[in-house]
Amino acid sequence: MRVAFDSRPSSETGGIGRYARSLLCALRSTKAERSEIVETHRPRHADVFHAPWMQGAILRSPCPMVVTLHDLAALKRRSEHLRMACMPHLRHLAVQRAARVIVPTKAVAADAVAGLGLDERRISIIPEAPDPAFYQRDAEHISAVQKRFGLPKSYLLWVGSMQRPDPRKPIAKLVATRREMPLVLVGCAGPWTRELSGVTLTGKVSDDELAAIYSGAHALLLPSAEEGFGLPAVEALACGAPVAAFDLPALREVLHDRATLVEPGDLEGLVQAAQGLRRPAPKPPRWSWEDAGRATWQVYHQAFASREAVCLPVRRRSREKLVETR
Repeated sequence: MRVAFDSRPSSETGGIGRYARSLLCALRSTKAERSEIVETHRPRHADVFHAPWMQGAILRSPCPMVVTLHDLAALKRRSEHLRMACMPHLRHLAVQRAARVIVPTKAVAADAVAGLGLDERRISIIPEAPDPAFYQRDAEHISAVQKRFGLPKSYLLWVGSMQRPDPRKPIAKLVATRREMPLVLVGCAGPWTRELSGVTLTGKVSDDELAAIYSGAHALLLPSAEEGFGLPAVEALACGAPVAAFDLPALREVLHDRATLVEPGDLEGLVQAAQGLRRPAPKPPRWSWEDAGRATWQVYHQAFASREAVCLPVRRRSREKLVETR
């Protein structure tokens, strides 16, 4: 089997970039002898095409297409749809034409069924995992990284992209929340973050540095209004850092009793819960990227087996879907 994998998001620093890089590595290490992975977003001469994020889904794939949906938060923010004109509709239509759809949690699967009208039989739930680079570092390594970035000895931690304000991640409100411990924000930072005061911003860091920052943190904060999986939480647990997060369906599903969950929107309660956490942190879920790679290869075989069903004339299928959505 020849699989065309759209590796364009691999260069991104966020969760989708992490997913693409880690899964691609796992697919190569778990592939069968006669299977092949080709990095391209033009799936000619391929048996299956995998778009590892919604933006990579194409309307007229020449072979069965697999799409990974990380979350459907944008679908719930209609104002963004108005600004982007018809683009979301075309992306959603492309996903609806996919032979198989991969999601990280049951929560995202439910959103895909409710929001996009997908047949749940075409959805495969494949969790994500901490990269092997994330493990608890020793005191010497932690101290060196803390010195490099000017971090305090004990701190609360937030990890994510800050290139632009995100309504799902109330960073400014979190910074303004009363707390006893220093707050460290890790991730690519846009100009707007210059207005944040009383916090430490590290900017972009390497995986090795991030593992040490996780290892030295008192606790990780996850104050998101929407999450499809919560990859920073399992990375933090793999490095020995406790986690406090908002009680969202996907986080409850992934973390179970491994994290302290508080009412969504209660930032003060989240900070207080994080400050009261103690080590050792629970272990992350027992799931690896190799497990994800093997499960994804199974999805590719399912998609290839359904090729006759997905190769109906595009025009006919478009009319049927438009009738259904009216």
